[in-house]
Amino acid sequence: MTEPTITQLQPMPADWRRALAVVAHPDDLEYGCSAAIAAWTDGGREVAYVLATRGEAGIDTLEPAKCGPLREQEQRASAAVVGVSAVEFLDHKDGVIEYGPALRRDIAAAIRRHRPELVITLNHRDTWGGVAWNTPDHVAVGRATLDAAADAGNRWIFPELVEQGLEPWSGVRWVAIAGSASPTHAVDATPGLERAVRSLLEHRTYIEALTEEDPEAYARGFLNGVAASVGERFGGTPAVAFELFSR
Repeated sequence: MTEPTITQLQPMPADWRRALAVVAHPDDLEYGCSAAIAAWTDGGREVAYVLATRGEAGIDTLEPAKCGPLREQEQRASAAVVGVSAVEFLDHKDGVIEYGPALRRDIAAAIRRHRPELVITLNHRDTWGGVAWNTPDHVAVGRATLDAAADAGNRWIFPELVEQGLEPWSGVRWVAIAGSASPTHAVDATPGLERAVRSLLEHRTYIEALTEEDPEAYARGFLNGVAASVGERFGGTPAVAFELFSR
């Protein structure tokens, strides 16, 4: 029997200068695509982060009032490892983010502030590969980000943003979905993989609550495993995968 052909992933577009990554929680990008972000910032590209929450409901043994500030601090340190200094939080409530106009408006405002050509977010579908249920926060933020990429360019949607000095931005050319079960493109993870491990390790409080495994062994094993798996569809090169939507 002939084995099925594995569809190869295409290289991500390279003709852009600014990207904005929009996700729900601290650590979403570190599990999803920080090796690619490290490679991009090395190349002189600007990347900014926007997080809908501070992840305050993410650790069972730590009450939200203490957890939120700690996870924000870890996220800023994590971003710095991969060359990102602009990190914003939208103050939606962790665990119960609501998809709708308020979330779309906040993300559209961020897009207008940062004026990216590439927008990055996390898997917006109900499941991870059809075998594990996704969280409502990821679904809401992913969907809202896809919608806000268009909202940002329409002055008659959320006209209050213009009154706040945020003029429309129609320059988003792509939205890239990390963690998708249907990837189309990839980025060589090799140059940024070691920093991706160190970036994930900055979320030590979360990792130590999540697993009894040594944090570094856990982070290295997880990220190397994912990169190697993606590499099977990228010429054997360890990689970060994205599902790319053009605008």
